[in-house]
Amino acid sequence: MTDQPDQSAQGTAAPPSGCPAAHPDAVPLSGLEYQQTPFQLYRALRRDHGTVAPVVLDGGIPAWLVLGYAEVSYVTSHDELFARDSRRWNQWPAIPADWPLMPFVGYQPSVLFTEGAEHQRRAGVISAALEEIDQLEFSQDCQEIAGQLLAEFAGSGQAELMSAYAHALPMRAAVRMCGMPLEGADTDELVEDLRMSLDASEGDDPVAAYVRVQERIQRLVAEKREDPGPDVTSRMIADPAGLTDEEIVQDLISIIAAAQQPTGNWIGNTLRLLLTDDRFAVNVSGGRVSVGQALNEVLWLDTPTQNFIGRWAVRDIQLGGRQIRAGDCLVLGLAAANTDPQIWPEGHVGAQVNSAHLSFSNGEHRCPYPAPQLADVIARTAVETLLERLPDIVLAVEPEELTWRPSVWMRGLTSLPVAFTPVV
Repeated sequence: MTDQPDQSAQGTAAPPSGCPAAHPDAVPLSGLEYQQTPFQLYRALRRDHGTVAPVVLDGGIPAWLVLGYAEVSYVTSHDELFARDSRRWNQWPAIPADWPLMPFVGYQPSVLFTEGAEHQRRAGVISAALEEIDQLEFSQDCQEIAGQLLAEFAGSGQAELMSAYAHALPMRAAVRMCGMPLEGADTDELVEDLRMSLDASEGDDPVAAYVRVQERIQRLVAEKREDPGPDVTSRMIADPAGLTDEEIVQDLISIIAAAQQPTGNWIGNTLRLLLTDDRFAVNVSGGRVSVGQALNEVLWLDTPTQNFIGRWAVRDIQLGGRQIRAGDCLVLGLAAANTDPQIWPEGHVGAQVNSAHLSFSNGEHRCPYPAPQLADVIARTAVETLLERLPDIVLAVEPEELTWRPSVWMRGLTSLPVAFTPVV
């Protein structure tokens, strides 16, 4: 999965004795430049550091940012060298219990941290549960949800699409998929806590929010054991692999989070291009490019998951000309890799490109099949339904007024205000 937090550095305190110190040329993985114009920073990092750059995370914690397409592909294809079990990290003595990134690096009995045969077992349960979803029926569900959301604002002639549509649609689709009610205070609280844990704003407590997410999913699993239904949660419970409730809870959190936040930003990033890029909009409206191809282009150019933390070196090894020590953390620079000039020497990614991007990661720990296809169903339905129902939709502000969320992990707009002819 590629769900990641939204936090910026909180200082540069030196690690305790015995922990490797940050590289002297390390770059903070934070700041306004990174949040608003990350591709300029990626170019600068490549120029100054090559395909693997030394960075510092929150609190001055050292790590490596892998920028090259070949290098990210290599790391994700060699689990025996770059593993997912974060207990290998050589920085644990320097990490406080309330570290903002703790929900994403603290070891949990989740499919995200398992390896080898255990990972295959856990990922197999997820794939089997998702494969039972009828994608045609799921598409119809998404159309129904899109219609309900559009009905809430279509008559006003204006809307803020990120909150009212782009994030709301995958959220409702994800909770329906897992067997939760579409609406209600309980569901709304879960979605808000997921947002805080994945994409925290100033004043949010992502660690406390993640605890509440766990508690709600624990109740969901208990409810489905008592009263199973035709949903992902019930199928995971009934799987012959016999996952424990704790394992199912952790894996459901991964499924819901990956379906909601990245997919919402994928929709929003695509709508932004349609409303601000004449080439993009004309190609889609003129039928030269399908909505599916347009969505694929966005994954190359403006992928929702910019950076993913992480992998941990199993032993001392060289990568991209850098000496990586056993236990070092590697952050996967998915956005940088997707726009690597080594694979796009002309600096332009066209709409007819293939799907070899790394937006769903790569290797054994990539998003399990058929999760990417389900995400595509959600995103494609969202964009197609909006264009069909509101054909004259336009941006309600100047393009340069749009701002990105303050995140080095996720790429998504803070808001997307639009105007259109009211539809009764």
